[in-house]
Order: sequence, then C-alpha cells, then structure tokens
Amino acid sequence: MSPDVGKARGVLRHAAAAGAFEHTRVAPDASLRDFVEHFWMVRWDLRGHTPQLQETLPHPNVHLVFERDKTRIFGVHTARFSKLLEDRGCAFGVKFRPGGFYPFLQRPLSSIADGSISLQDVFGNDADTLEDDVLANTDIAGMIAVATRFLQAHAPPTDPNVDHIAAIVAGIVDDRSLTKVDDLASRNGLSKRSLQRLFKQYVGVSPKWVINRYRLHDAVELLAAGETIDGPRLALELGYFDQAHFIRDFKKLIGRSPADYRRVAVNAKS
Repeated sequence: MSPDVGKARGVLRHAAAAGAFEHTRVAPDASLRDFVEHFWMVRWDLRGHTPQLQETLPHPNVHLVFERDKTRIFGVHTARFSKLLEDRGCAFGVKFRPGGFYPFLQRPLSSIADGSISLQDVFGNDADTLEDDVLANTDIAGMIAVATRFLQAHAPPTDPNVDHIAAIVAGIVDDRSLTKVDDLASRNGLSKRSLQRLFKQYVGVSPKWVINRYRLHDAVELLAAGETIDGPRLALELGYFDQAHFIRDFKKLIGRSPADYRRVAVNAKS
C-alpha cells in the first residue's frame, strides 16, 4: 500500500473535541489507477464524549462508500458534506478520479450528481455480498484488498477521456490564477461547448462549478493558515467581480463568513 496521496483538501476546521478520530488515505495499485484516485477510511470512537460535526467541501469525484446498511455510490455532491459522528463507527470509501467512474456507469455523470445509486445499479447481483465482504475486515488494508479484487474483476476498458479530464481538473487545482472557463478551454485545445459537454458526461458538473469550488478551496486554505487576508484583493484573485460576491459564495458553501471561519480555524489549532 502507498499512503502518499498528497495533502487532503477541503476539510473544514471546527473547535477541537475529545475522542478518537482516524482518517486514512491510500493510493490504489497500478491496476486501478486509470479509474481510482485513492481509498479512504474514517474511524471514530466518541463513546463518553460529545458528538462531533465533520464537514468537507465538495470535489468533482464520485465516491463508493461502505458503511453498514448505508453503502451507496455517490455522485458529485455540490454542497458541503456534513456528518455528525457519535458513539463509534467506521466508513470506508473509494474515491474515483474525476471522470473515472464514467466507464463503469456508461451514462452521463450529471445523472447522479447530488444523488446516489446502489451498487447493484452498476454491478448487478455480483455486488450483493460486497458490503459484508469489505466490512468483515477491521483494517484498511483488508478492505482495500476486497474492493480492489472486485473492481479489477469488473474493470471496463480504459477510456482516454478519463486521463484528459483528470489532467484538466488537476490544472484547475494547481493554478490559482485560472478563474475563467474560456481560458480553461483555450489552454486545453477545446471549444467552450466541447469542454462543457465533456464535463457533463464525465464529471457530472460544469467546468465553471469546478473552477469556482477550487478557488473557494484556496480561500479556505489561506484562512485556515491564519493569514491576514486583503479581502478585496483576494476576491479579485479568485475571479470574483467584487468582495461582496466572494463573501456571499463563501458563506453559502462554508456556512460562515470568511472572517468567522478564520477565527474558528485559528482557535481550533491553538
């Protein structure tokens, strides 16, 4: 197993709380890298402690999530994801590359955005025992082994568009100055319309949505680091017409104003 999958992005900070919490991410082996970005596991034990709210910002990825009696395949979730953790529990997931689930589904990913489908909807009766097989393991290595064997057995032919889409999304993540769909299309040798069609089919959301979300991820990282922010300048750098529009979008997605989020994030680290 290779745990080197880079820094987790989009995890919102809250006030520190008692109890045990584990978040592990592991890269797939070579046989699945065309489709899978990484495996992940969240385990918690909050017995005797106050429940904890865990929140993350959306990414343009499909997730296959195993949790006892709740296992589903989740399309791109466009709002922040919130889950109240209490007592003890574990969830294991497969995070597919941007575009990486389309070869399995074979219909536009927009059809499952902000929704979920069962394993049987994609894999048929072969998936009937998969939840039990995965969750019979108590460690992430065992869960990954079961999930890997299953996905290998059901792997579709490689689709070159997946690499193309993944590279486009990686460019959005890495280049904070990229704020316009026209620029994204131009640098990737596509018309704006062709780019939009590709994203609807392979990602499930528009390229504009992906750009906007990662620029807000950038803002969250800067604020969480406790940096003093020049609000109007940051808004312009992230592609906003003015600071008011940036604050509106930030508050809608994160649930707090930029200033309030910075205060909570700094306090959580102290």
